[in-house]
Amino acid sequence: MDSATSDARTPLGASADNGLKIVVVGGFGVGKTTLVRSVSEIRPLNTEETMTQAGESVDDVSGVRGKSATTVAFDFGRITLDAHNVLYLFGAPGQERFWFLWDRLFSGTLGAVVLVDTRRIGDSWYAIDRLEHHGTPFIVACNDFGGPAHTHAEIRDALDLDPRVPLVDCDARSRESSKQVLITLVRHLQDQYTGQAAETAVPRQEFV
Repeated sequence: MDSATSDARTPLGASADNGLKIVVVGGFGVGKTTLVRSVSEIRPLNTEETMTQAGESVDDVSGVRGKSATTVAFDFGRITLDAHNVLYLFGAPGQERFWFLWDRLFSGTLGAVVLVDTRRIGDSWYAIDRLEHHGTPFIVACNDFGGPAHTHAEIRDALDLDPRVPLVDCDARSRESSKQVLITLVRHLQDQYTGQAAETAVPRQEFV
């Protein structure tokens, strides 16, 4: 086995010693799995299962017609920031019946992305409420589904969003767009954790 192949199969570099946990949350069908899949540097782990007619009596599918699979536990991906720091991405399931998993996923989380479908803004209220309850820093990313345009001011007002919380637009299908979402979160976290010990501070890094 040549060295290049060996290095490619190494899960983390020998110097990587700081794993930073990030959670992507939001309503049912807002694109959490898509975002994790588009930006992860490894083949993401997902727990998607085929949606059935039986599930339609439990989950509200009115806003996600055409969706054929859904996450039933969580998605997992990874992004390397630099030689010492790695982001671990966890995508939470969106259906109300799986919300009990969220508090477990939030444990040890450094920060979160709340992904929003602006056609169904109300679906994001629970995610924001739980993050605020846990005191977890977060940003809001509006995924582009081609619906009616809303200004950021209108979205902030609808979500009753703190003016200090960053709000960005994104296309979860695009790796570059998803990277910019995570960069925004990392920079927000850096501002939040300014003054902490160097070993727990989040570095300002661009993704490769």
